[in-house]
Amino acid sequence: MIAGERNMKQASRIKSVGTKITETEYALLEARACEEGLSISEWCRNVLLERTNGDRATETQKVMLAEILALRTILLNLHFAVARAETITADAMQAIIERADRDKGKKALERLGIHTNELEREK
Repeated sequence: MIAGERNMKQASRIKSVGTKITETEYALLEARACEEGLSISEWCRNVLLERTNGDRATETQKVMLAEILALRTILLNLHFAVARAETITADAMQAIIERADRDKGKKALERLGIHTNELEREK
C-alpha cells in the first residue's frame, strides 16, 4: 500500500502496465516480493510508484550514512579535544560514542531530507 492510501478510499485500478522478463528475472522479482510479503504484482506496483516519486534512500544507504555521520562526530570531538590539549578519559570517550550513536539516525534522516511525518506514512 502506498503512503496516504490507508486513510482514503482506494481508487479503482483500471489501467495495466506490463513487460516481458526472463525466467531468471522473474525468480528474482518473486524472491524480492516474497521477502516483503507481497504478491509480485503489488511489489512491482509499489516499486514503480516509488520510483515516480523520485529516488529514495534504501535502508542500507540510511544505515551507512548514519554510521558515517557517527564516525564524523566522534572524529571531530576527538580532534577538538586534542586541539585543546585535553586528555581523553575512557568515560569521556564512551560519552562521545554514546552521543554519536544516539544522534546518528536522526542526523542521517535530516541529511536525506526525510522528516518524521514522512517515515510514519511509509510504515
